[in-house]
Amino acid sequence: MLDPLTLLALAGAGMLAGFVDAIAGGGGMIGVPALLSAGLPPVAALATNKMQSVVGTAMAAATYWRRGFISLKALLPALILTYAGSLVGALVVRQIDITLLDVAVPVALIGIALYFLFAPNLSDADKAARLPFGLFVPVMGLLIGFYDGIFGPGTGSFFTIGFVMLFGLGLTRASGNTKILNLVSNLAALTIFIPAGDVVWPAAIAMAIGQIVGGYIGARTGIRYGAKVIRPLVVVVSIALALRLLFFR
Repeated sequence: MLDPLTLLALAGAGMLAGFVDAIAGGGGMIGVPALLSAGLPPVAALATNKMQSVVGTAMAAATYWRRGFISLKALLPALILTYAGSLVGALVVRQIDITLLDVAVPVALIGIALYFLFAPNLSDADKAARLPFGLFVPVMGLLIGFYDGIFGPGTGSFFTIGFVMLFGLGLTRASGNTKILNLVSNLAALTIFIPAGDVVWPAAIAMAIGQIVGGYIGARTGIRYGAKVIRPLVVVVSIALALRLLFFR
């Protein structure tokens, strides 16, 4: 049983995670350690983190959508395939060897950080797409959703880099579109976690309250300041996630 002080601390962790997640992704590197520190076993911590992060991600996605940075109609096929990919990944994770990802994912995250750090023309302005949006965003959703189902860390960074590099979106639009696909991917995982009884609801509710505040403030910050805040935070979050995966697993 979690005491009120622990629940209050978890709410604070949820608010911080929601703020970071709304701008650059990677809120799980705050939420999961906080839940483990509160005494939850690993599977329960992962499931509870997914549950509470859905609330903040939904708040952030709604904020971006209300301000015109997301077209749900254009994303509908990608939403369906992202959900399917994440669900399949969550179902097969126990049957495949994912140890290679322990090294491959941090390397990819460092590559993303270097791209966002040194690319000279990253801004909020849309650019020419390298691939057709309607055809290949669903493919990206399927592949990254599958990755999120079997492993997870860095999913937001991978979506964001895909929207920027492949589909020419400005950073603010890329961040908004990332939120909605990430939301669907997390919901797919919860399709398995909730019936299995893995979610610790008092912790999830406490952190969700913080997530509502953090997700809203984070999304408003990303919209107001755009590339000036999104670009450095993606760099910091990607490097922090890579270091955590390499040295603190």
